[in-house]
Amino acid sequence: MAIDERVLIAGAGPVGLVAAANLVRGGVPVTVLEAGADLSTESRASTFHPPTLDMLDQLGAARALIAQGLIAPRFQYRTKQDGVLGQFDFAAIADLTRHPYRVQCEQSKLTRILHQQLRGTAQYELQFDAEVREVTQRGTGVEVAIARKGKTERRSGRWLIGADGARSDVRRALGIEFPGFTWQERFLVVSTPFDFRTVIPDLDAVSYVTDPERWHFLLQIPGLCRVMFPIRPEETDELALSGEFAQSLLAAVIPGISNYEVAHATLYKVHQRVAKTFQRGRVFLAGDAAHINNPLGGMGMNGGIHDAINLTSRLIEVWRGTKPEAELERYDRQRRAVTLEYIEQQSIQNKRNLESDGAEFGRRLKEIAADKTRTHDYLLRVSMIASLRRAQELG
Repeated sequence: MAIDERVLIAGAGPVGLVAAANLVRGGVPVTVLEAGADLSTESRASTFHPPTLDMLDQLGAARALIAQGLIAPRFQYRTKQDGVLGQFDFAAIADLTRHPYRVQCEQSKLTRILHQQLRGTAQYELQFDAEVREVTQRGTGVEVAIARKGKTERRSGRWLIGADGARSDVRRALGIEFPGFTWQERFLVVSTPFDFRTVIPDLDAVSYVTDPERWHFLLQIPGLCRVMFPIRPEETDELALSGEFAQSLLAAVIPGISNYEVAHATLYKVHQRVAKTFQRGRVFLAGDAAHINNPLGGMGMNGGIHDAINLTSRLIEVWRGTKPEAELERYDRQRRAVTLEYIEQQSIQNKRNLESDGAEFGRRLKEIAADKTRTHDYLLRVSMIASLRRAQELG
């Protein structure tokens, strides 16, 4: 089979389509292979950090995303008993980003924005019902076997990006290990149209509530509040997904308020895993295919988008002949290191902070908030600007 002069991308989630958009912007033709029959409508990730918005702005997608989302310039930590432990405003890092705020918006909105922008572009192709099963590397290209409606088809390209999620078929086809662990607790996300800001004084759109028994966080998106709770190992899936159980958890958020309208509830296992390598020859892993973590801090999808921009910016240069293929090795060196050093460590620490009684954590937050330099450094870390800087330092 002659090698097609395109980049293949497995997965049409936010990471895959950001990769496609950046490649097309750089003049590189792409084919996106999506296993589903359409773009996913699942809510899943819904936080976009400041540097991610800057990247999406370069792709022409930030304005439409912001228009459909909710701007959150501040976030806070609380306890049920004492109220606000600490509150932080992204205005403190306005000198480093064009978007000194988070945008709360479902990731499915971004994929549709990008697809709509790319449709009709000669260099962009998206195929649905195309599940990548086998990967074969041949000299200057990659060949994949695609399962489509009971039949097997084959496509080729110069490179392949596996952005096909935590259960990545690309990663499995390459035999890349995915070490890490699974938390004992599962996470339950209950979405309700009830606006907690009407009953909780000084509540921000993003609010984390510490509690050693049952922490939770409140995350406002347009028209809904997503409330997340940990589910103990002894609490069955059937119990956790029952309407009565969701109501009991919501009733504990604000004493005296009950019988919430529930739009939907999602229960899922939570993992911390990082692939042994993000590159094998002409094949790369990005996003959940390369790393997964708990959602506290909203770093998973954002880290995946950062992967996509880092990798495709290098692919563009190699495609144009302005950089040698050895340039692509920097992707694994940079992105895997910052995933381990920043994304994994920060998300684990975020969970431990919420599981505490808030006393020591609250003391640390007050010390940070009282010092402008420490506040600035803290916001660089939670906004993921620090991880992007660290990647550049790694060369």
